[in-house]
This record gives sequence, C-alpha cells and structure tokens, in this order.
Amino acid sequence: MIFYAVIDTNVLISALLTKHEDSATLGVIRSMLNGKIIPLYNKDILNEYNDVLHRPKFHLEEITIQLVLGAVKEYGIEVYPKPSGEHLLDMDDLVFYDIAYDRQDISSYLVTGNIKHYPDKQFVITPVEMMNKIKSTKVF
Repeated sequence: MIFYAVIDTNVLISALLTKHEDSATLGVIRSMLNGKIIPLYNKDILNEYNDVLHRPKFHLEEITIQLVLGAVKEYGIEVYPKPSGEHLLDMDDLVFYDIAYDRQDISSYLVTGNIKHYPDKQFVITPVEMMNKIKSTKVF
C-alpha cells in the first residue's frame, strides 16, 4: 500500500540528525525513498525545507540537503491546495496542514513531531503513527 504524506520540516531535521537507525523519523524518510510514502509538497514547503536545512546550527552538508530536496521533488507530488480556513498558533505551519487537508481524497497525512501545533484531526499523525500504519499493511 502507498501512503501520501506532507512531511513537516521537523521530521526531516530529526531524521537527518538522529543517531538511532530505528528512529521513526528516519523510517519516514526511508519510506519516502522506497516508495511507500509519496510526499506532497508545494513551493512554500520546499522553500521552508531549504531555509531550515541550511541553518548553521544543524551542520548539514550541502549534498545531504540537495539529496533530500531532490528526493521530495522526484518522488513527490506538487499540490496547490485550497485554503482550509484553519487558524493555527504558528500560521507558517498552515501550508503543511492545508495540503493534507486538501488531499483527503487520497487519504493523505500530515506527519509531524509537533502534533500540538495542529488541530486534532485523524490525518495529523506522528512519525511513529505513520510507521505503524505502514507496518500494519505489510503482507507476510
């Protein structure tokens, strides 16, 4: 089964900085790379990814940043969402929410480590919940 997901920037950062090979955030990125997750994005999300990944405090190499951005564009689907009308504590997060909200027709998810930043909706999930959904669909 394929899942569609808007991946919050904090999930990317956590995946790139983790020292734990079994972390859920790294699992989300691996699932994107192996085709189990189709990332949903738009230019605003790509711009945020680019800005945050380039912050000096993360010490990420340029090749790593370009690989991540390239993978999102190569494996993902660009979405032009209709506004949800939702008001968030941090309105910079709205683009992530709006895309997942707009793409409910394909059962999309918003995968975030900051679940409290978003409304309590079934499509807003943590990386652990995303990985549990993927694992529960495996055929043995």
